[in-house]
Amino acid sequence: MAYFDAASAAPLHPVARQALLASLDEGWADPARLYREGRRARLLLDAAREAMAECVGCRPDELVFTPSGTRAVHSGVAGALAGRRRVGSHLIVSAVEHSSVLHAAEAHEAAGGGSVTQVGVDRAGAVDPAAYAAVLREDTALACLQSANHEVGTEQPVAEVAEACRTAGVPLLVDAAQSLGWGRIEGGWSLLTASAHKWGGPSGVGLLVVRKGVRYAPQGPGDERESGRAPGFENLPAIVAAAASLRAVRAEAAAEAARLRELTERIRSRVPELVPDVEVVGDPSRRLPGIVTFSCLYVDGETLLHELDRAGFSVSSGSSCTSSTLTPSHVLKAMGVLSEGNVRVSLPPGTAAEDVERFLEVLPGTVAAVREKLGAPAATETVRAAGPDLVVDALGRRCPVPVIELAKVIGDVPVGGTVRVLSDDEAARLDIPAWCEMRGQEYLGEEKAGKGSAYLVRRVS
Repeated sequence: MAYFDAASAAPLHPVARQALLASLDEGWADPARLYREGRRARLLLDAAREAMAECVGCRPDELVFTPSGTRAVHSGVAGALAGRRRVGSHLIVSAVEHSSVLHAAEAHEAAGGGSVTQVGVDRAGAVDPAAYAAVLREDTALACLQSANHEVGTEQPVAEVAEACRTAGVPLLVDAAQSLGWGRIEGGWSLLTASAHKWGGPSGVGLLVVRKGVRYAPQGPGDERESGRAPGFENLPAIVAAAASLRAVRAEAAAEAARLRELTERIRSRVPELVPDVEVVGDPSRRLPGIVTFSCLYVDGETLLHELDRAGFSVSSGSSCTSSTLTPSHVLKAMGVLSEGNVRVSLPPGTAAEDVERFLEVLPGTVAAVREKLGAPAATETVRAAGPDLVVDALGRRCPVPVIELAKVIGDVPVGGTVRVLSDDEAARLDIPAWCEMRGQEYLGEEKAGKGSAYLVRRVS
């Protein structure tokens, strides 16, 4: 089985496993106690903190350990907002942040704490530093920006955004979960969060860094541990393993990054050649080494993932059909790219080139089989004449069916004629314009139509 979902959780690094087992024997005691076992545990905790701080590029007393990366984000956002409440309560996030950041923003707004501004991205998934600078206000308490995107791998201009925030006197919180294993985050950021299971450490260990001089007020009941910023007994064996594994992956990072870039570049270039009607998304050059994402027209994402799993490949997807909410990935939606049949390949360090070659051999037949299996409703059931337009009635049908039906009938209208697609699937709002761009047709817009929406497409060629 080839595991290609390292962006969700990287396999446990061998060094992490060794450190975890060793510290289970040595680091079980309370590091706050003065007896021998407690002192031994304190030495392990302090050493782990120093090692982690060296990798991050911060002071040891600026870094605390949390139970997860999500908890680090929530604590970081809430504490920074509370610390600057006299300045204001305006919060800035990008539209492609991890859900933990967006949920923290939603909670801030819902509680009446203040307003939230989302900064959009281009089709590659990157923010424009000038757009961040343009929304900074006198009452802005905090800005948040990921170091790199978790779904498409696009690296963000953190240093440029940090400089704009510094000029405005606004702290910047960077979610570095996807990047920290590859190197330090450059730029004058103020707060940073990360999660050990993203770089090959154990799950259940996050880190929160708050630079000296940043106004910060921990929220919730107080606790004497971790400078009062992360309550609860430290999971010392996991913390030791997280620090050891970060140092280990950093030592291998340069060589492994070059090797993984070659493999992902091969996927990026070969998939469009091997599979028709595919859109590769994300920045082609400014991206993480191991992530490549593409979307396949006329394909149900969940079915495709199951078929690839049967073929021996573990991958993930941002398609709406793989989500419990039946809505497309907020990242793909913000980028304005195709979401149906979406596949994210995220290669862990050590991935064999042979596994990538086998994936490229299996993928074309798998996609073709899914497209054939999906089929499409008969034309007489979905198409009817309505004045000058041809109308595709796809109400009650999930994507990719509305797009399949559009593709079937576009040739039945003359050049300059229009097709009106009726759909109540949220994914159609993203996938029909994306199909038009891929197919060279003109997307005219969306209108309200009874229980759903009407998407109007003009045939250009």
